[in-house]
Order: sequence, then C-alpha cells, then structure tokens
Amino acid sequence: MTIEKIILLVAGTMVLASTILSVYHAQEWLYLTGFVGANLLFAGVTGFCPMVKILRKFGLKHGIAFR
Repeated sequence: MTIEKIILLVAGTMVLASTILSVYHAQEWLYLTGFVGANLLFAGVTGFCPMVKILRKFGLKHGIAFR
C-alpha cells in the first residue's frame, strides 16, 4: 500500500469515527474532525504532511493514489 492511500484511509476513518462519536457520545469529538480537516488543508497548501514523514520511516513508498 502506498503512502497516499494510507493517508486517505486514515483521514477518512478519523472523520467518520469522530462524526459518529459526536452524534452518540459528545459533541466535543467534532474538534477532531476540524483538526483533520485543518491538517488536510495545511498539507494541500504547503505540501508538508507530518504523517508522510512517519510513514517514510516505516519504509513505505509514494505511489499513485488514484487509477
């Protein structure tokens, strides 16, 4: 699996999980949704994503996100 696919999977999972938790548990979970969205926006504007550095240290490679 490539770095790009892992980032999409993690971001989507975090947004979905925090949205569900905010409905059934506490609305404070929406801060996590906002944090993920802000990180995606920051990465899109600057080209820097901390998770990419972490995944590279695990030996994962870049690839094509969509085919």
